[in-house]
Amino acid sequence: MSDPHFSHLLTGNLTDEILLLTINRPGKLNALNREVLAEIEQAVRSFEDSSELLVMVITGAGEKAFVAGADISELSTLSQAEGENLSAAGQRVMSTIELCSKPVIALVNGYALGGGAELAMACHLRIATENALIGLPEVSLGLIPGYGGTQRLPRLAGRARAMEMILTGEPVNASDALMYGIVNDVVPADQALEAAKKMAERIVKNGPLAISKAIRAISAAYPSRGFTTEAVLFGELCATDDFREGTGAFLEKRKAVFKGR
Repeated sequence: MSDPHFSHLLTGNLTDEILLLTINRPGKLNALNREVLAEIEQAVRSFEDSSELLVMVITGAGEKAFVAGADISELSTLSQAEGENLSAAGQRVMSTIELCSKPVIALVNGYALGGGAELAMACHLRIATENALIGLPEVSLGLIPGYGGTQRLPRLAGRARAMEMILTGEPVNASDALMYGIVNDVVPADQALEAAKKMAERIVKNGPLAISKAIRAISAAYPSRGFTTEAVLFGELCATDDFREGTGAFLEKRKAVFKGR
């Protein structure tokens, strides 16, 4: 259902204790811009403050995409300082999800690229539909992942697989994502919402304080300065000719010609 608090999010309940949050920009394949990121952060904080809701499921509107990435038209004009600030802001939103004291499940229903993959990886659990495609293609734009992808993908898939996915920019399908440990389960699209509900219900029956402490304990294993480094390097790339060429080529629907400067 629509929510008057949000322009690009829909909220509804799967049960009295399970919230469904849908990113609703289907015309843009649910791409993340600053406004969507801010709304996601607000929604997660509101969910965490709720005394009734115990689990959140995040998905994307439509059948094609969970989140197809960041809004390239918004990225293409960034300066170095603006790029670093945007990266840090995106990381803050993802960390709000990752450090939420209540479980957040990503229902990855289609494309989860760039910022979409980073959003899914920030969630505590991930269910993918059979048509899901997950990847970090930022190098094709002359960029690197900027919302925590360089840090979270190695944790999930291992350093070697993360290097391959980030350096080639090539996505993986749902079955490979399951094999690599990026997602927890793969289900047919028409069964996905029910699968997410069942997983949430398995969590809800347990002690909420224990669940909260478990999330905190697991998260404590990953202190890292890498997020700061990622944001700085993302900003530096925003000042390069390759970045202008990469984003320009994407918007003009042509092949980029990088010159390494």
